[in-house]
Amino acid sequence: MNHSLSHRAVLSFIGADRTSFLQGLITNDAHALTPATSVWSALLTPQGRWLSEFFLYDASDCILMDCADDHADMLVKRLSRFRLRADVQIEKTDLRVITGAVGSPAPSAPVATVPDPRCDGAGWRAIVPASEEGGEMPEEFLERRLTLGLPDVMDFESEQTLALEADMDLLHGVSWKKGCYMGQELTARTHYRGLVKRRLLPVVLSDGTFPDEGGTIIAGEREVGDIRSRSGNRALAMLRRDAWSSPELTCNGQPLSVVWPAWFPPEMR
Repeated sequence: MNHSLSHRAVLSFIGADRTSFLQGLITNDAHALTPATSVWSALLTPQGRWLSEFFLYDASDCILMDCADDHADMLVKRLSRFRLRADVQIEKTDLRVITGAVGSPAPSAPVATVPDPRCDGAGWRAIVPASEEGGEMPEEFLERRLTLGLPDVMDFESEQTLALEADMDLLHGVSWKKGCYMGQELTARTHYRGLVKRRLLPVVLSDGTFPDEGGTIIAGEREVGDIRSRSGNRALAMLRRDAWSSPELTCNGQPLSVVWPAWFPPEMR
């Protein structure tokens, strides 16, 4: 079944300099974009803190950006500041984002459709005209995302979260081979010096369900993390590294454990 991501919007980048323009600003390699692939990336502050995450698509005569709907106007305004003399025009479109699980049929007339580049099992994403049918984001999509440990916009804190804290390095959202971009210095230093003190990880309660809002993770008497996206007894949590292997993690008094996703390197656990 196909699902419309109603909390996402689509921006277009038109002009001869569209790829080089983005290349100098985002965490991933815009030159790696092809009609058959997408690129997951982020815009950071000059201090290396997260502002927004997005997927890029090559739509032949333009680049399309699948971003959070409530970030769209901010991204147009902020990115436009860097245009200078570059041949690039940035506009918000009325296109929509559709997603589906691996093996589910893609939409009949997409503007673009590609595999979700973050990990195996993530399914596909597509950009479609506003007239394309599709329902609201269902529980099944959220469950798939939580099971795989894939973050969405609500799992980041604006101007606080580091790209590596949200696992963007492990989910193909950061290029270490490209040139400079905004926030690159702190991102590279954090990576090469091993300074990531916390990460976003999938967790599960052994009994009960997570609260609808909030939720603090405790190890003994210490606060070691907080709950982000959640559904039933599954959630994504921003968890301190020194608590990953703790046998006494709890949330609201219920035992909690990390569920290591297949993409997370064993040597880093």
